Amino acid sequence: MLLAGCSPVTTGRAGEIRQAPEPRPLNVVLLYADDWRHDTLSCAGHPVVRTPNLDRLAAEGVRFRNSYVTTAICGVSRASMLTGQWMSRHGNRGFAMFETPWDRTFPGVLRTHGYWLGHVGKWHNGAFPVAAYDIGEGRITPTRYWLPQPDGSREHVTERNEADAIEFLRKRPEGRPFCLTVAFVAPHAEDDDPRQYLPQDESMERYRDTPIPAPATANDESFRALPPFLANDRNEGRRRWSLRFETPERYQESMRNYFRLVTEVDTACGRVLEELARQGELDRTLVIFTTDNGYLHGEHGLADKWYPFEESIRVPLLVRDPRLPMARRGQVVDAIALNVDLAPTILAAAGLSSPSGMQGRDLSTSYLTPSTTDGRVDFLYEHPTILRVDFIPSSRAVVGTDWKYVFWPDWGVEQLFDLNADPLERQDLAGDPRHAARLESMRRRMPALEQAAR
Repeated sequence: MLLAGCSPVTTGRAGEIRQAPEPRPLNVVLLYADDWRHDTLSCAGHPVVRTPNLDRLAAEGVRFRNSYVTTAICGVSRASMLTGQWMSRHGNRGFAMFETPWDRTFPGVLRTHGYWLGHVGKWHNGAFPVAAYDIGEGRITPTRYWLPQPDGSREHVTERNEADAIEFLRKRPEGRPFCLTVAFVAPHAEDDDPRQYLPQDESMERYRDTPIPAPATANDESFRALPPFLANDRNEGRRRWSLRFETPERYQESMRNYFRLVTEVDTACGRVLEELARQGELDRTLVIFTTDNGYLHGEHGLADKWYPFEESIRVPLLVRDPRLPMARRGQVVDAIALNVDLAPTILAAAGLSSPSGMQGRDLSTSYLTPSTTDGRVDFLYEHPTILRVDFIPSSRAVVGTDWKYVFWPDWGVEQLFDLNADPLERQDLAGDPRHAARLESMRRRMPALEQAAR
């Protein structure tokens, strides 16, 4: 039996006592896609999209059913992922660099403790900190699908993200723990292209003859039921809806291309996993798949994210952890998981403590020791105003698995949803006297959550 803090010993020649080496901490690979919501996985029951490699990842690890972001916009969410902090604390309210010191991010802590560090793909937090990474310079890709090459050819950005990830794994130094973030651009829309979603040429046969069911709330009635500051054409979510989903034909084309991009990312994830296995590192590596925010596929007559609807704020989260016993692999975890939890989870897997100021929690306690509970029953969602209050207004919400309270501070409007009875959030109960006590309770809950987020 080993005492806490002691290392095992071995016996050498002639009874010589030698200290056994400390076990190497887990490597980390974070597969981080863009604009991909919680149910866009075949293992989550999606009726159309196919994600066989991510399904395997879930079968060999765990899938979190109730995984959310604390702010559903690219730059802010990525800052929260790196810092383990709400927007209110890290200070990035759009796409600038966050205010938290780099040595208090999870990559900063890992590199200080000897990890070989890499980031490939999208960044979206101001200038990329080249000096903070061992590999990253030249591997940051724009939010554009076809990248021109020096010889006049073009390369798809998902192919580039995959190639850069494989290069990192093959050129890393031997015997040193590593951490790689693969920040796929896909399936984010290419905003300046009228087609929006541009898959690889060889993907165009996928889903060609598959009709894509339209969401139940993708209709004018649901759009007109929104608060007036959302139910108008100045709202950016409505403008993007018109680009992607305005007619049935456009909806089918957009969603088929979106799903093609999703399956391409799944393929790239599979190749990264294969490379880890080929090197004998898969069972020494914590692998996480998640995304920066959810996505509206026409629900409520809107597109994109930002607003505190379930489609916007819920994201996929798959974790393959070598420490997980075989008997518990493939489980679905019901605990609320947040993007701010990724940083402390990664650091704990490396055997490191989270720096002061990191607000998330180590998620491994919910699957390695499932009898424990962290007591989280709700969380604060926050989003800043972008450009104008009639473009993307600010929002705050108290989000639980049963009820949601939304406050739109630019307009002084409250909403209340019973998520069990109304999972599509069609019936606002804020004005219903039968739910006055619930409204008041959640209204009073918000200041405490806001204070904790600062």
